Amino acid sequence: MDKKYIRLSIILFLIATTIFSAKKSYSQSFANKTFKNPLLITAPDPWVIKHGDTYYFTCTTGKDLRITATKKMSQLSKAKSVTIWTPPATGYYSQEIWAPELHYIDNRWYMYFAADDGNNDHHRVYVLENTDADPLSAHWIFKGKVTDETNKWAIDASEFEYKGKQYLIWSGWEGDDNVSQNIYIAELSNPWTIGSKRVMISTPQYYWEKKGSGNGLPVINEGPEILKSPSGRLFLTYSASGCWTDDYSLGMLSLKNDGDPMNPSDWVKSKTPVFTKSIDNSVYGPGHNGFFKSLDGKEDWIIYHANPKTGQGCANYRSARMQKIKWNKDGTPDFGVPKKINTSLQVPSGE
Repeated sequence: MDKKYIRLSIILFLIATTIFSAKKSYSQSFANKTFKNPLLITAPDPWVIKHGDTYYFTCTTGKDLRITATKKMSQLSKAKSVTIWTPPATGYYSQEIWAPELHYIDNRWYMYFAADDGNNDHHRVYVLENTDADPLSAHWIFKGKVTDETNKWAIDASEFEYKGKQYLIWSGWEGDDNVSQNIYIAELSNPWTIGSKRVMISTPQYYWEKKGSGNGLPVINEGPEILKSPSGRLFLTYSASGCWTDDYSLGMLSLKNDGDPMNPSDWVKSKTPVFTKSIDNSVYGPGHNGFFKSLDGKEDWIIYHANPKTGQGCANYRSARMQKIKWNKDGTPDFGVPKKINTSLQVPSGE
């Protein structure tokens, strides 16, 4: 065989091998940079806070409070949860432990949650405190009930800071009857004490906020969460309609420029939901969300729960999912359409 032919064959073989290896390496690299929803099969009311280079995740278990720590949200399912508090066997905060949220305030950790004694009419908000740097430590202290002077039914508390003041937002009743769940806000004098009167900033008014009501069932606004835009604008999302319906969705309030969070007229409600079911993508009842930044701080993400099939309601089919938020030219958030599960998505930047 001609030596020139042999040398050419070897060269072509080496080139082909290099190209194949490069494609394989690129394919593996791409696979490592993607994830698929759901993050967790069962995880109602998901919440995430990023502190340093670590994400801390919580959700409703109904029976205790747990935290899961991970360096990569895309790999949440690989991390183990740590139980940080178990309620007493009886009493006002012994049962129906809902919607825990972990917050870092003045160099201390706080866990807000709703609980009752087995009677939903007695649901109130409570908080724990941990002064350790690591919230997974066992040094949590029960600080007590967090309520305003009315001491009415309350769930889904979330804390935020705005222009040097601390606020608490939650879902509650106006009176003692389960007619309407509204969104309330109050100033905090410290993380466990409300220091002002409560103010109602949202009540169900549009048809899409009232799905599943009637026949003794209430209209619902719940799960309020704060989202700050890159320019500093303040938005508040909330879950509307009954979680027992496929139409559980997210509404949004926008605070006017230089507005006062305690002034209801300074909040503008979107007339249509901003995040709702997608029959094409088999996503039903998306809601009760949280927000977090990517590791490098360049991206905003939403985490939420949703059902994979119609008619699954408020049961344990609610799985945790996440997707990137886009920002419109006018400074408002674009949550897009809930992504179909088992679809490859880019991981948060910095992972």
